[in-house]
Amino acid sequence: MCARTNSPIPTSSTEPALRLLHRDAHCVVVDKPCGVPSQPDPSGDASVLDLLLAGHGLHGLPVHRLDRPVSGCLLVALDREGAARYSASFAQRKVRKTYWAVVEGEALAEARLQDTLHRDARGHRARVAKGGGGQQLHYLRLAQGDRLALLEVVIVGGAFHQVRAQLAASGLPVRGDVKYGARRGNRDRSIALHARSLAWTDPFTGMEVQVEASTPEAPWWRALFNIAGIGPVQGT
Repeated sequence: MCARTNSPIPTSSTEPALRLLHRDAHCVVVDKPCGVPSQPDPSGDASVLDLLLAGHGLHGLPVHRLDRPVSGCLLVALDREGAARYSASFAQRKVRKTYWAVVEGEALAEARLQDTLHRDARGHRARVAKGGGGQQLHYLRLAQGDRLALLEVVIVGGAFHQVRAQLAASGLPVRGDVKYGARRGNRDRSIALHARSLAWTDPFTGMEVQVEASTPEAPWWRALFNIAGIGPVQGT
């Protein structure tokens, strides 16, 4: 389930609301719940940075973001040098981002998409120009149900709403994502898009790092996990 909107910032340090998947001297990776903003926004709701401070006593600096209704791995820097180096790693496409998505429709066994994306005039949606462009997406179908499919998605880039827009443009809107053509929204206002893992070369040590988020628990996820033979994972 998604975190509630208008949620107060927790004050207890004994029961942090945000789970840490990885921590080193310069960054943490958190298991972001859907419904929580990556960083403070005009809503005033508790953000990942707020929860990191309240629950773990850590002052985070944003490096990248996940859309509010998306869950999973989010990397947050812990100092200015970490913010600079990790921001460069994302900008230079050195971080491998893998997502799971539940989509409406029948998906191909595998597909590669390459498109040009532009924000609309109000900046609330991404528009897709098919054929060519720098935003690349590769998906592998993990399971197919009657009306929904489970995809593993890897992107190159990280443009605004990239996964949501490119999948929708290929006829596979993410479940619950009415902004991009899903039939109906989810009751908790989530969308079925989950940042499954991040992998990168540590810019300070040169070590290879891979972090995985916990598996989502909503019924539509569980049904397709059962078909795919994927068991529950608590994240690493």
